[in-house]
Amino acid sequence: MPPVITNVDDLHAIYRRRVPKMFYDYCQSGSWTEQTYRENESDFDLIRLRQRVAVDMEGRSTATTMIGREVAMPVALAPVGLTGMQHADGEILAAKAAEAAGVPFTLSTMSICSIEDVAEHTTKPFWFQLYVMRDEDFVDRLIERARAAGCDALVLTLDLQILGQRHKDLKNGLSAPPKLTPASVANMMTKIGWGLNMLQTKRRFFGNIVGHAKGVENAASLASWTNEQFDPRLDWEKVRRIKEKWGGKLILKGILDAEDARMALQVGADAIIVSNHGGRQLDGALSSIRMLPEIVDAVGDKIEVHMDGGVRSGQDVLKAVALGARGTYIGRAFIYGLGAMGQKGVAQTLEVIRKELDTTMALCGEKDVHDLGPHNLLVPKGFRGEWEPHGRNG
Repeated sequence: MPPVITNVDDLHAIYRRRVPKMFYDYCQSGSWTEQTYRENESDFDLIRLRQRVAVDMEGRSTATTMIGREVAMPVALAPVGLTGMQHADGEILAAKAAEAAGVPFTLSTMSICSIEDVAEHTTKPFWFQLYVMRDEDFVDRLIERARAAGCDALVLTLDLQILGQRHKDLKNGLSAPPKLTPASVANMMTKIGWGLNMLQTKRRFFGNIVGHAKGVENAASLASWTNEQFDPRLDWEKVRRIKEKWGGKLILKGILDAEDARMALQVGADAIIVSNHGGRQLDGALSSIRMLPEIVDAVGDKIEVHMDGGVRSGQDVLKAVALGARGTYIGRAFIYGLGAMGQKGVAQTLEVIRKELDTTMALCGEKDVHDLGPHNLLVPKGFRGEWEPHGRNG
């Protein structure tokens, strides 16, 4: 009898059983002490909802737009590296599930399935997330490949110039394809379904890099290339040049400070994503949901503000939207579904979140997602102003 899925945690439990430890740990971890990773989730729990009654609830709608694109709900699938190692052909399956659900899919530069793979298996445009590498010719060609594939937005990640230390990944020797140590082989032998699926696909390397970057033809050359390529020189002027090269809609991911949000306005971004990379970069930074109101206040309605980090339910989506986010992104939540049940699992994740959002809206007395606002929430004192910056920028 198939399991009854009522929430994202149900999919997480199945995912943990089915996916090798190396890739489970990659998804389910943060950097250093993992404080920021934990608080991305736990800070949502500090926000309470206002229950309202005796309101006509017929004709509810979760539909909205994100950078002008019609979406079934204010949710997009976040870019997640190595998705194709969580489940064979994972990026393709997730993109197809997102398309069917009417929400955007964002493909990571560090995906297993290439831009061309995903375009071949989908009918609607998806978004492409770009990491800026030292090899400028490679970056230019990535942008051109995204344009040729019909991607209708470029998501430029700003918070990975230098890799934050992630203890679990280092201890597991994370790679694609996975390094075969006695411990990893022993663990993979217990994940029979995962292994059988992986044997049936040809996609086991970083598809956007192998065969496209100079000198990267196999796993050995890929590892050395990747370790050296993230560009620490990325600055606002380079962001401006990438915007000009792309020529289309640009979303800047990794904004966690009001000053940076205002800089995003100056370089002409179409949207920003309030994000701390899922707690995988600067440990000790504030959670995305805690920083969201300040950033919304800083930029007003001059730019769309999206939010990423800790979203595990439709109630989390409602809270973020009520605090000013135009849209939210789910990363780990869709990975749980993918690892648990492939495309069907991603579809279930999205349906669970949609239903939770719809039901919670109704119980808060709202019929339309556009009507959500701070009036729907009870936020503890100090949530927005407990910490103040000090020093030269304070």
